[in-house]
Amino acid sequence: MEFDSGSAELNQRIAEWLRWDKNEKNAAEIRGLAERGDWQVLSERLLQRLTFGTAGLRGVMQAGFNAMNDLVVIQSAQGLAKYLLQCYPTQEERARGIVLGYDGRYNSKRFAELSACVFLHENIPVWLYSRTVATPFVPFAVLELKCLAGIMVTASHNPKEDNGYKVYWTNSAQIIPPHDKNIQTSIMENLEPLESSWNLELLLTDKLSDPYDQMVELYFRKLQANVPRPFVSDYNATSPLRFVYSAMHGVGYPFVVKAFECARLPALIAVPEQRDPDPEFRTVKFPNPEEGKSSLVLSMKLANETGCDVILANDPDADRLACAEKDAKGEWRVFSGNELGALLGWWSIRCYREQYPDRSLSDCYLIASTVSSKMCRSIANVDGLNFIETLTGFKWMGNKSVELLSQGKTVLFAFEEAIGFMFGPTVLDKDGVSAACHLATMTCYLRATSNQSLADKLNELYDIYGFHCTFASYHFCYEPPVIERIFKRIRNMDDDATGKAIEDQKYPRAIGGGKFKIADVRDLTTGYDSAQPDGRAVLPTSKSSQMITFSFENGAVVTLRTSGTEPKIKYYAEMCAQPGQRDWNGSKTTLREMVHCIVEELLQPKENNLTPRSD
Repeated sequence: MEFDSGSAELNQRIAEWLRWDKNEKNAAEIRGLAERGDWQVLSERLLQRLTFGTAGLRGVMQAGFNAMNDLVVIQSAQGLAKYLLQCYPTQEERARGIVLGYDGRYNSKRFAELSACVFLHENIPVWLYSRTVATPFVPFAVLELKCLAGIMVTASHNPKEDNGYKVYWTNSAQIIPPHDKNIQTSIMENLEPLESSWNLELLLTDKLSDPYDQMVELYFRKLQANVPRPFVSDYNATSPLRFVYSAMHGVGYPFVVKAFECARLPALIAVPEQRDPDPEFRTVKFPNPEEGKSSLVLSMKLANETGCDVILANDPDADRLACAEKDAKGEWRVFSGNELGALLGWWSIRCYREQYPDRSLSDCYLIASTVSSKMCRSIANVDGLNFIETLTGFKWMGNKSVELLSQGKTVLFAFEEAIGFMFGPTVLDKDGVSAACHLATMTCYLRATSNQSLADKLNELYDIYGFHCTFASYHFCYEPPVIERIFKRIRNMDDDATGKAIEDQKYPRAIGGGKFKIADVRDLTTGYDSAQPDGRAVLPTSKSSQMITFSFENGAVVTLRTSGTEPKIKYYAEMCAQPGQRDWNGSKTTLREMVHCIVEELLQPKENNLTPRSD
């Protein structure tokens, strides 16, 4: 049956979908839209398509080239398979295979199995986890099994309607340019699904293996080796502390339980309603512990009932970790990713010194993304380590770690403010399982050796290395043209700007009616940096995402950027005091005022109909 939408291109896309898609539910969805003449919806779904972004694909699960579904997954797997064959043309290389994992979301297992069939048809062996796994177990397996690549089917902490396709390269880090663009090109060259791509009987071949038992055992053996023995025997095993834990309806629970057993930590008290995978995410509005207290309501209730002072929570694919601690007044404090980064960064040095007391720190590295707190830089400067700043996202920190390790350097820790932590190079990506183990061990150690809480230790670090005041939040914006308009206006706000304009862009020179003067602007979308002699940014740039950083004369730094996986405009602000400088409240007040000015004057949430963060 042919349909006439009035657009030859749309007619062609409708015909292609109905010819290619063997998922009857999805095919019926497109057919029904066409029969009703809903051409606008069909144009949105079929004339655009998901493209490889942060580390692969992520989108809503529905019919259409611009969504996550069987056909798009098959097309993506076919493109990736062909690209791998180009990069590794010999049979010996191809025999290294590919590893696939999946979380507990709707369709995750099916998307992984369909992908496996594509690779098996290309005579590429497949390691397919037989059960749901935490995302870190895919890059871990790529590294340990020396696979060509890895795929994790997950949408992390996105709403239940979404799913995604996270891709790791041969070095076990997330893909970066040029691989992402090359894979996208290969996908477009292999859009028509092969008959074999739908044939799940291929999963019965002897070229399909299950790495679950082998990789889980090896992962925890390595994790155990990374926790200094005295900390386990002297502090973990005798600690009176108890920890409430939430898996946020995801896959983390069995892995965090095992991690605690390895480190002889006290048994977890799990939030029962959120312990096991549930694709409906029934108890939370957003399955994202980064949301703060609003996502930890049940955890706090259980902790209050059981007398626990510390809460740990993973996101649904267990690559992120949140933490809350009850203070002396009985109030819960949810630590920011920057605060946890400071604590775990210090702890990584403490562990290294415990294990290698005679080694110098001169070849050791701490890494953080450019929008994250520079507290680790301050620690590194004082303690004689090295600090490296990368672009936002663990794909950059993972690949930088690969580079450093190849030079014989030691990577102790990497983090991003969005509660992502890489403790050592066992997994070259954020890992909420190992982070939970190390954070709990640190908590027990502090309580036993100095009767300190995590908050106490953080304040001590601020005394030593300087108070780092940070604010990070976001507004939802569901209309890409609005985002474009906001950032275009920011680049053209000052008609009288001189000396800082590039390509007719005129950034603001102050906010707050001139109260807070801007010293420099770095625009990683256009590649401009007024602080550089040639006006060009040092970090890599990308026109496909928005990111502008303002450095103020008072020392504050504020970055505005769009999310690569969610409809958000994020903002990050930091002001760093000198060691011993005690006017912390003054820094907080000033930075809070500056953030308010930035949001109201540059983002204009009322005028642009932006929705603020819920918590």
